[in-house]
Amino acid sequence: MGPIGLLCVQRTLNKGQWHGFFSGVGAAFSDIIYAGITCLGMGFVIDFITGHQYILQIFGSILLMVFGFYIFQSNPSKRLQKSSGNANSFPQDAITAFLLTLSNPFIIFLYIALFARFNFIAPEEKLFSILLGLLCILIGALGWWFLVTFCVGKLRKIINLRGLWIINKIVGSVVIVLSILGIIYSVLENKSAL
Repeated sequence: MGPIGLLCVQRTLNKGQWHGFFSGVGAAFSDIIYAGITCLGMGFVIDFITGHQYILQIFGSILLMVFGFYIFQSNPSKRLQKSSGNANSFPQDAITAFLLTLSNPFIIFLYIALFARFNFIAPEEKLFSILLGLLCILIGALGWWFLVTFCVGKLRKIINLRGLWIINKIVGSVVIVLSILGIIYSVLENKSAL
């Protein structure tokens, strides 16, 4: 649960599920723009990625581990602010989350790490496959935001800052474990290739 995730949770808690979901929609569209930019940029450096796949997979796993640690140690009470009382419309919620997410161009590095880690773009891939992959990323992000806001909306009366703290610990731990497994897999895969 990064800053945008906490914004969606905060809007869900204060205004209802659909305000939180439309904030997630804005974030998802910003993410898909960055994923598309990453795909275009990666098309120019595909030979570099193919030649340095092992190093990029390790780097991507380490970057995910750092992100997991950031989530694990984050304190929701510092980020979660009380609603100012003015209810934005759904498009306003989406636009503000879109702009907040778009203001963080470092997400490109996360996509580069993820794409390299999971071999998202290979030299033999066709444009249709890449566009289908981007569409799946968008659908997955929208599904994620719907699930998060649905669950928070259902738990709206009982969730508190301690609950958010526990969620951060669980999500951060899962990301850290997955990144460690990614490093181990990359090392073992590289040893078997030698």
